[in-house]
Amino acid sequence: MVDAASFLEKPRQSFMEQEVQQKKRVEFDLDQFSGDKRATMALMYEETLKRFVEGSLIPGKIIEIRGTDVLIDIGYKSEGLVSSEEFGDMAGVKLGDEVEVLLEQIEDEEGKVVISKVKAEQKRMWDNVLSHCEEGSIIEGDIKSRVKGGLIVDISGVKAFLPGSQIDVAPVRNVDDLLNKKFEFKVMKINRDRRNIVLSRRELIEQRRRDKRKQLLTDIKIGQVRSGLVKNITDFGAFIDLGGLDGLLHITDMSWGRVSHPSKILKIGDNVEVMILNIDYEKERVSLGLKQKQANPWDNIDLKFPVGTKVHGKVVNLVPYGAFVEIEEGVEGLVHISEISWVQRVAKASDVLAIGQEVDAVVLNINKADQKISLGIRQTTENPWDTVRDRYPVGMRVKGVVRNFTSYGAFVELEEGIDGMIHVSDMSWTRKVNHPSEMLKKGDPVDVSIIEVDPQNQRISLGLKQAQEDPWSTIAQRYKVGQLVKGKVSKLAAFGAFVELEEGIDGLVHISQISDQHVEKVRDVLKPGQEVEARVIKIDPIERRIGLSIKAASMPEEEFVVKDDMLTGLKPGEDLVDLASAFDEAFGLAENQDWRPGEKGGRRRDKERGKERDKDKEEEE
Repeated sequence: MVDAASFLEKPRQSFMEQEVQQKKRVEFDLDQFSGDKRATMALMYEETLKRFVEGSLIPGKIIEIRGTDVLIDIGYKSEGLVSSEEFGDMAGVKLGDEVEVLLEQIEDEEGKVVISKVKAEQKRMWDNVLSHCEEGSIIEGDIKSRVKGGLIVDISGVKAFLPGSQIDVAPVRNVDDLLNKKFEFKVMKINRDRRNIVLSRRELIEQRRRDKRKQLLTDIKIGQVRSGLVKNITDFGAFIDLGGLDGLLHITDMSWGRVSHPSKILKIGDNVEVMILNIDYEKERVSLGLKQKQANPWDNIDLKFPVGTKVHGKVVNLVPYGAFVEIEEGVEGLVHISEISWVQRVAKASDVLAIGQEVDAVVLNINKADQKISLGIRQTTENPWDTVRDRYPVGMRVKGVVRNFTSYGAFVELEEGIDGMIHVSDMSWTRKVNHPSEMLKKGDPVDVSIIEVDPQNQRISLGLKQAQEDPWSTIAQRYKVGQLVKGKVSKLAAFGAFVELEEGIDGLVHISQISDQHVEKVRDVLKPGQEVEARVIKIDPIERRIGLSIKAASMPEEEFVVKDDMLTGLKPGEDLVDLASAFDEAFGLAENQDWRPGEKGGRRRDKERGKERDKDKEEEE
């Protein structure tokens, strides 16, 4: 590879230095003459000095051809020799031919004249180029070769340098593609002493683009349709070359429909027709549109798809809160997760739908201004909750499967998509249930009774105990006041002891009914699991209470009858205990706490239970 400076020639001596040396030689030669002859010779030498200056172009004549050398007479005291190689093809060279040569040296070390035909041609071409070339001017040249840092350009036989950074506005991937091709260049710098010319193609391109850009900014108008070339593609859009001015075609302006990436619509090098949307003359920016060439499908959307219309479309996007369905090109509607199924509780749209899936839907609402449509998939089928009262009347006993638990109840699947809830208070007639897992297991079949149906809120209240006989409904047939019974102490409390008479039926022995002797602490007399005999002193089926007395068990029956008058005068709210409340309190109070019958406490009332049933099913375990 040739060095960029190899074609540059530095003069050995200035013309002033050469002239001084010439004068010295002439003065030395004139010393041998005198008088008029010396004056004549001096004049002739003076003329010679004017003509024969190193670096000048001298006309000559071929007087002899000596093998590989050509002898040329330049009218000097001695002839000059030029290598035949400088003539190229010697076939056309003959004696007497006139040639122009460059006087390199008047005398070399051997006292010979040094001339060059090639350098004369180079100087002639250099002078010719300089005659019509100056810094800032535009010239034409051929790119000939690569050199370090750039390219060599031939301008009418003169070599010029094109730096790599000035080849084009963008990096050139393969410089070899430019070799032996003609281009226009801008002259950036001329060094006459070194015969060096520096060119730029980039400056010329940029200047012409600036001129075109200014002209385009004057010519284009908003609303015009222009042809352009796709120059570059990004994630947010594409840059279109309008002929010297780049405009941005944003992804949102490519299509009325959904565009995942600009590359799905355009390719680099494509010719496209775009509409001028906006012009920023100060920043020289233009916004373009492709979809604006077509009618907006939302203009008559309410007429084409009125509310209630059944439509067919394709799922094009899934989000946590729903799915977007394209019902025609450029028109998408949102199916909220709540509108996917009547009975299925959908947590994510992706659980039941997939991109590309074709679905039927019903238009629920249209917001033309915001270009929004609400769709419903479930509306294409009958709502099973509309007829749920007919299928599940109150009081009906049905079978179901335990599906899930919450802290306050269990959800039972009655049919696909139809669940009912059993509240903990409706699980047992005889015991307090703190958590549904105490009574049920997930996946278990279960018999339940329909308590309440609310189609509007899609709720069914179920009862487990209601599907079974209430043992308290026949309590008066199994137990009589004064009857001796046997049982096992199940629980101790500060106020007395609970005695299990049968499964689910407990009676309460108040501390005052344990012994004829004063009892300070119940645990001093009774122990859990201890079997005892007691006498029934009170039965209240409505309040679900049985009062027992251990001390009355040893009393003769006739004596008990006498005292029965006193016992029947006891107020239930004061002397007998609401067993459900007693259980609640017993589980929450320490044994050393003082509790007396009739104090507030107790079980959850129906109103409270109703509020808990209304809790959202999303609290399911």
